[in-house]
Amino acid sequence: MEEQISKIESDVKEKIKKVESLQELQDLRVKYLGKKGELTIILKGLSDISDEERPKVGSLVNKLRDDIEEAIQSAEKIIKDSQIEQKLKEEKIDVTMPSKNIKLGSVHPITQVIEDVKEIFLGMGYSIADGPEIEKTYYIFDQLNTPIDHPARDLQDTIYITEDIALRSHTSSVQIRTMENQKPPIRIICPGAVYRSDTVDATHAAAFYQIEGLVVDKNITMTDLKGTLEMFAKKCLGESTKIRFRPHHFAYTEPSAEVDVSCFVCGGKGCRVCKNEGWIELLGCGMVHPKVLEGCGIDSKVYSGFAFGFGVERIAMAKFEIDDVRLLYENDVRFLKQF
Repeated sequence: MEEQISKIESDVKEKIKKVESLQELQDLRVKYLGKKGELTIILKGLSDISDEERPKVGSLVNKLRDDIEEAIQSAEKIIKDSQIEQKLKEEKIDVTMPSKNIKLGSVHPITQVIEDVKEIFLGMGYSIADGPEIEKTYYIFDQLNTPIDHPARDLQDTIYITEDIALRSHTSSVQIRTMENQKPPIRIICPGAVYRSDTVDATHAAAFYQIEGLVVDKNITMTDLKGTLEMFAKKCLGESTKIRFRPHHFAYTEPSAEVDVSCFVCGGKGCRVCKNEGWIELLGCGMVHPKVLEGCGIDSKVYSGFAFGFGVERIAMAKFEIDDVRLLYENDVRFLKQF
């Protein structure tokens, strides 16, 4: 038995020296160490030898098993290292060759507009304010002087979560929170997502972005509002842009106005984009209603203010000549790669 073990040991060592592939090593491992391998057969035959020889033979077999496994692992490492070295020699990389053309993304047009507007108003001394998108109706309607029977409170216009909580339909709620917690002077813009129960079409979306602005200080007049919006329109849409005010009604402001800008395509002559009117409706604005100021703890006899608000998508559509708001949300790469 000992002679058999010694012969196996010498055979294995000789064969491992001649091995050239990992598969050959695996075959040797199976032949000698597998379930039907030569060492396994010897171990199964220990019951046929005397009690005196059995421990010695068992010890020799186990030692040989460990030696064979160690020799195979060592040979395996040598072969793998050799394969890696050969692969490195064969797969040379010419770093002077042009690389693959990796396609890069770009900033979404809505994000572009928001960042541009921020820069414009930060340059005029404004700060950025933020607030919750799930908001109390107290801030969405009550504090904005919106009557209980106002159409904006209806289910077809506002998305309610409970009777007193809804998804904000405008960012004016952020202005109210700011006025409640900050003493004048106040100069802020409030960019953010808003939600309305609208039917989606070429000009409407149920979820969109809005930017509103608020200024509260002593001796603020409609002239300040007009000058601010003129500067904004020129910086955002081009120096040749003109604006006009049309009387309107908003519960939050008095007096109130809609603001149009001269068509950026035809310059006011009339075209398809402006429906041959020469003007494009851009935003709503007005002087903050005294009741709103008083409701926030601001003395309306000392302070006055103005507010304005517009949809980011409307600015994006005007700036980039987009005729369907749905294009901004469909994530079509053919459309987005233009920006």
